[in-house]
Amino acid sequence: MTTTNLLDFDLEGLVAWCGQLGEKRFRATQLFRWIHQKGVSDFSLMSDLAKSLREKLAAQATITPLPVLTQQMSADGTIKWLFDVGGGNAVEAVFIPETDRGTLCVSSQAGCAVGCRFCSTGHQGFSRNLTTGEITAQLWFAEHFLRKHLNTDERVISNVVMMGMGEPLQNYSALVPALRTMLDDHGYGLSRRRVTVSTSGVVPMMDRLSQDCPVALAVSLHAPNDPLRDHLVPLNRKYPLAELMQACQRYLEFAPRDFITFEYCMLDGVNDQPEHARQLIELVRQSGKGAWCKFNLIPFNPFPESGLKCSPRGTVLEFGRLLNEAGIVTTVRKTRGDDIDAACGQLAGDVQDRTRVERRIVLQRMADIQLAPGGQDD
Repeated sequence: MTTTNLLDFDLEGLVAWCGQLGEKRFRATQLFRWIHQKGVSDFSLMSDLAKSLREKLAAQATITPLPVLTQQMSADGTIKWLFDVGGGNAVEAVFIPETDRGTLCVSSQAGCAVGCRFCSTGHQGFSRNLTTGEITAQLWFAEHFLRKHLNTDERVISNVVMMGMGEPLQNYSALVPALRTMLDDHGYGLSRRRVTVSTSGVVPMMDRLSQDCPVALAVSLHAPNDPLRDHLVPLNRKYPLAELMQACQRYLEFAPRDFITFEYCMLDGVNDQPEHARQLIELVRQSGKGAWCKFNLIPFNPFPESGLKCSPRGTVLEFGRLLNEAGIVTTVRKTRGDDIDAACGQLAGDVQDRTRVERRIVLQRMADIQLAPGGQDD
């Protein structure tokens, strides 16, 4: 008999599944609490469930964690796990401890099909979407591992950022139930303000998310104009800046915060010049009124295949100063976990690429050369 992984369900999904067993809603709620609040995977230990229900669960269901292939701990306390998701694929999740919060960075896909120039995940190509259970399992494992590690019954993870491997909004149907489990008071009880979905700009799905499960939104911007963003974030060719900025404004009407965060990876000589800062200021002013966005400047973490370098610190600080003086709240992200390749843009896991990414990158670079000043245009 095929068993059902209960990590695949948000509460409403679990209620419906338990209904098929002839069980009432309150039983599903009890079960949901055992799974997510207590981290119990053995049905026989769920003492307040009727024996008959426990027997049904043992026969028809599982709570299936992801096998941990490796665990690495950084000198700064950051922890990175590599999870086996089968088929030769592995994904990474990262826990970042801070004095006032504990943040878990979660993956949504094995690889990524967007192919941003500065992201090592994209250079591995794309294999498949993760299931809801595989997304949720990263939080389920990390939260209860950390509680045991720290010898506490209190919640350890206060923030979740969907900034691991993959483009979350290209795995929408699996993402939303996972988000609802994170937010549910019977699950992890996280605030909508403390759950962030990062996107490279999948405009239609941004609109859907605003209606289905509005959480904090971070947009991977990385360029102030379409030609440069086309080069750095290929998805821009489908959803250019004007469309993306309009989608951000629509999202703000439903967002739990009164701003959108723009992620901006600082690339030496590529997108880090004063002229780029001035273009960003103009883009923000044209797109909305008041302090409707914040910028997070991210020091680039180089990897050989990218052919890119990190902007010097002085350049990053000057760039941030120009934005701040224009009234745009701007911070520089502190690099965490770079000694274990757990920093932003470094998550790569292990992906059986189905997208021939190396060939696509070569073709794109040839096109970039042909379109560049002095290049061939025929």
